[in-house]
This record gives sequence, structure tokens and C-alpha cells, in this order.
Amino acid sequence: MRTAESGSYPAEVEADRRGGLRRRIAAALSGSRELVQIVYRDPEHVAERLTLYAGQSLGEQSREWAESAREARPGADRAEIAEELRIQSARIARIDGAVSGTPFLIALVPGYMNYLWQEARMSLRIAALYGRDATALTTASEMLALRGVHPTPEAAEKALLVVRDGPLPAKPDSRRPLAMWIRSGWALLIFGGFLSAPDEESARSLRHLLRGALGFLIAGVVWVITWVLPLTFMIAMAWSCEAHTRQLGRRAQAFYGGEAASPSAAIGIARRRHDRGHDRRQWIRGVALGLSVAIPMAFVVYVNHVRQTVGVSWLGALGALVALSMVLATAVIAARH
Repeated sequence: MRTAESGSYPAEVEADRRGGLRRRIAAALSGSRELVQIVYRDPEHVAERLTLYAGQSLGEQSREWAESAREARPGADRAEIAEELRIQSARIARIDGAVSGTPFLIALVPGYMNYLWQEARMSLRIAALYGRDATALTTASEMLALRGVHPTPEAAEKALLVVRDGPLPAKPDSRRPLAMWIRSGWALLIFGGFLSAPDEESARSLRHLLRGALGFLIAGVVWVITWVLPLTFMIAMAWSCEAHTRQLGRRAQAFYGGEAASPSAAIGIARRRHDRGHDRRQWIRGVALGLSVAIPMAFVVYVNHVRQTVGVSWLGALGALVALSMVLATAVIAARH
């Protein structure tokens, strides 16, 4: 056993710790692959599939986390613990957002998927902290309503039942229609907090479809711009992902804490609130954290600049690996805390 005097570990314990870290990294990468597979196999029900998968994978973990948090701090208010979780999740979302804003596809997809995953983890943990069953279908329905994907938990539950009772579609044999990918991408952007869900009537209108097509055209142009101005898009994505995670955390706190009677009321409460300013110590810690993230981010930006000049090289591959390693690091940090 480790002793206070020596501070050392026996060889077998140290080996077990290293093995645990490898398992967490493998789980993070495997989880991203599974999320991408779900999106590819059933893009028309991406929000419902991801929510059900999160409940199955993270529900029991969330219950255990809530029990451990309450046991470790018996005198702490649940709102205080939930607030700490929300702030921590927002910081992780900031990093994932910056990574997903890079032009490296190897990091962009897992970065965005990891952002969605840590948001699901945060929401389920807050629900479990207030005594909800994180594995229940009703909780999954509330998650979709809190995200604004469906107007009410009842509407969300109907959509979830259709997806849950049907198998995951097989791998397609042919290309899917462009209109289906537009609808699916629109749903994924709503799920991630980048767009607001339309009402039922406007969702079926030609205007909505044209708006979706135009949105994807603009998104494609913006993504092309990331190859020229990567730092700008990385900052924008970091800000957007962090802001939505903070908002989603507020919604979950208001709803599960009993302040709001419905998810729609919780959304309204969260919209009117803003985080208070941080004190000097928090500011110093934020600067230190920012520097620890800025250094590898700066390297990724530099690699992209060099690649535009000399083309594909070993340096470009290294930059992609650095970006991917940051995704894995944030996934491990989120799973450990």
C-alpha cells in the first residue's frame, strides 16, 4: 500500500494504475467510434439514438457518482455539488469545442462527439444527484426536452419509444438522399445547442427545408474557412460549446432542483441567468488552465499553417495526433471526476 512517508507504490499497484489509464483512453476512443456509428446508421433519429445510448451507458455510472458525491460531502447542499459539476463540464466543453473547430477531421468528429457525450454525462449526473433514475426512459425524455429537441417530455417519450422498439438500421447499401442528411444534420445541431428547434408546423414547411439547406451551405463555407483562419473558428467553437453546456446545466439544475415545473420553464429560467464573475484566485487558475490548453492548440494552428505551405508532411500528422490526444485527455478527465 502507499504510505505517507514514502509516497511510493508497489510495482503491481503501479502497473494496475497504468492499466486503468489505458482502459479509460481505450474506452474514450471506442465511445467516439460507437457514437459515430449510431449517427451514420440512423441519422434520421440521431438525437433519440444518442440519448438512449447515453442512458444505457452512463445511467448506472451517474447513480454511483451521485451516491459517492453525497457520501463524500454529507454536509454539502446538492445544488452546490451540481453547480461545481456544471462549471467543470463547461471547462471540458471549452476544450472539446476548440478541438472540434480544427480543420483536422481525425479530431473534429471525436471532438464534437465527446462534447455531446460529456453534456449527457453532466445532465444525467445532475438528475441522479436529485434522486432521479438516470437509466429510466422518463429521464431520457426529460433530457431531450431540456435540450429543446422536443417541446415536452411526453412528445420526447413517444419518439424514444419508436426508436427503442425498433432495431438499429443496417449499414446502408447505397447513398442516402441529400435531403435526409440535411434534416439529420439540422437535428444534430439542435441537439448540440447550435440551433433552436422549430415548432411542428414550421418543421414541415418548404421554408424550413430551404433554411436548413442554406445553413448547411454556410456551414460548409465556414469549415473551408477554418483551413485559412483556424484559430478564429476554434475560438468560436470553444465559446459556443462552453456557453451551451453552462446553459444546459442551468436548465437541469432548475428542473431537477424543483425550481421549474417543466423543461420549458427551466429553459426560460436558464436563459435569464448569467454566471457571476470569478474572484482573483479563480481568474489565476483560469489563466493557468488556458495556457495549458493554448500551448498544444498553438502547435495545432502552427502545423496547419506549415501544411498550407509545404503540403502533407510528418508535422501535419503530428499535429493531428496532438489534437486527437486532447480529445482523449478531456474524455479521461470527465470520466474520472
